[in-house]
Amino acid sequence: MSIRVELEELRAVAQQQMPFAYLLTVSEDGAARAVAISPRINGDTITCEAGRHSCENAAARPNVSLLWPPTDPGNYSLIVDGTATVDGSILRIDATRAVRHRPAPGGGSDCETVPIEGDAP
Repeated sequence: MSIRVELEELRAVAQQQMPFAYLLTVSEDGAARAVAISPRINGDTITCEAGRHSCENAAARPNVSLLWPPTDPGNYSLIVDGTATVDGSILRIDATRAVRHRPAPGGGSDCETVPIEGDAP
């Protein structure tokens, strides 16, 4: 099931999750790196402060993801993919795709796409 969500709605969905997210970047040797951050959604940009290694990874490989855990284990996580730019220790992420995800009862997954403004219907 797909539900079109404008960026303002993405902010509301994120506010229903835990108050932190995990920033996922990829290192030079291809290893995934996950760190907890405090993202802010401002207009059409997600910003966060990150450490040196995360910023180096995002500067070299700007495709990043954010994962907001659910407040309750049975609810959906929010996963947002985007393109990052780095300014010192601040990452600015332009969201390109979002999905609400949880394990399906009995196995597999139970996902809902959260389109970003500008996506094709």
